[in-house]
Amino acid sequence: MTKALGIPPAPTFESVADERRHRKQQLAVALRLFGRLGYDEGVAGHITVRDPQDPEKFWVNPFGVSFGRISVKDLVLVDRDGAVVEGTRAVNRGAFVIHSAIHDLRPDVVAAAHAHSIHGRALAALGAPLRPVVQEACAFFEDQSTYTDYNGLALEEDEGRRMAEALGGNRAVVLQNHGVITVGGSVEEAAYWFISFDRAAQVQLLAEAAGTPAYLDDAAARLAHTQFGSPKLARFSFQILFDDIVHAHPDLLDE
Repeated sequence: MTKALGIPPAPTFESVADERRHRKQQLAVALRLFGRLGYDEGVAGHITVRDPQDPEKFWVNPFGVSFGRISVKDLVLVDRDGAVVEGTRAVNRGAFVIHSAIHDLRPDVVAAAHAHSIHGRALAALGAPLRPVVQEACAFFEDQSTYTDYNGLALEEDEGRRMAEALGGNRAVVLQNHGVITVGGSVEEAAYWFISFDRAAQVQLLAEAAGTPAYLDDAAARLAHTQFGSPKLARFSFQILFDDIVHAHPDLLDE
């Protein structure tokens, strides 16, 4: 499908430095987008991406800085023990325990996103998964899980590992009474999946409040998953958002 749509392939890089710059730029833009979409709430929320040279370390937004003010120069690099090895600010403890566990258990995951969005949390409050209520929601059909335990703020490594284990091999996990985590093979994927999940959750909540939705059957949902669940489509869709926000805020790419 992506070939038929004319979607270009993923970028390639001549050096590790070029790939690192790309990943950090995508991360900074994703954070700005999350701020624009209202996903920021105090110190909550974080997106991470592995460092291309040392995948056991990851880049993340600094603790206590608004999503809407993040630039590339603000990002911090964290090692597997939670120590900041590059950058001048602290890292959110919750970001470390959740994301370090995901990156440890899922070597295929390059980036992970978690924020306290309104519609994601509303769905999580119901302890319900995203259902195939519209075609976009099918990106998560049979590709999501739920975590039903709640143990307060995720400050202990055991809690982060339980969340990562609940995620399993899926693209998303609904944390009951908490929120949503999405993952992908790039920042573009992880961030776009989060945005798409939250919008689909909004549609589901509205449709179910209005009546009885005509959910897609399993066969149709699986077909839509192969189309709307395409990583290439997610990357391309994110790039459209990337171009828009960089046009409005070119300073966010400052290193």
